Amino acid sequence: MEFELSTYAIFLAVGIVAGFIDAIAGGGGIITIPVLLAAGIPPHMALATNKLQGTFGSGMASLNFIRKGFITWKEVWLGVCYTFVGAVLGTYAILLINPDILANTIPIMLLAIFLYTLFSPKMGENDRRALMGTHLFFLVFGLGIGFYDGFFGPGTGTFWTIALVSLAGLNLKKATAQTKVMNFTSNIVSLGVFLWSGHVLFLVGLLMGLGQLIGANLGSNMVIKKEVKFIRVFFLIMVGATLMRLAYQSYFS
Repeated sequence: MEFELSTYAIFLAVGIVAGFIDAIAGGGGIITIPVLLAAGIPPHMALATNKLQGTFGSGMASLNFIRKGFITWKEVWLGVCYTFVGAVLGTYAILLINPDILANTIPIMLLAIFLYTLFSPKMGENDRRALMGTHLFFLVFGLGIGFYDGFFGPGTGTFWTIALVSLAGLNLKKATAQTKVMNFTSNIVSLGVFLWSGHVLFLVGLLMGLGQLIGANLGSNMVIKKEVKFIRVFFLIMVGATLMRLAYQSYFS
């Protein structure tokens, strides 16, 4: 597919904005996917291209968090392994199962997360005692959320962040950093399947990916510099925006 020069400029700008938002609170897909669809790209190609550009953003944010000391391999290797397996299973399952089975339940799950975060003003300000052991936590959520991201996707970063804060005991900054690593893992798996199936628009994906690199670098630096309260407010905004979009998509479209 070919587009006008102005459309390519929009793709780049959207990549920057989405990368910035996604690095802070997740939810960049609520911007990128509608833009890809509005450009006339078929849904399966839009999802595939979105995985390509999203991989750049999650990869850049992960690298930045690693360089700044917010993540070590020792802390995340179990999660990466289980997320990889979960994403493989989920991406395979999408070939066999109708994703609409999950679509109507996601807004309800996001609403619960939004309310929990809204009415927990101290959430994620400091590390606290984990409610689950590291191995059990990553076994459950690595496989579960990895499967979900490979199968469907919207809200993946949100689910990871809330699980890491509420059950693994991480503060919001550390949880945001680890979320990017898990996102990158499942993105790579899904992208591999889409590349194999030939559904990726490379020029659009790479152009948006360039924007993602810029935006993710800016956003991850802001997470590092800002207080947890700022991240919490941004998180609430993006959960709310994702919730509204999915609710409209599920019940009114």
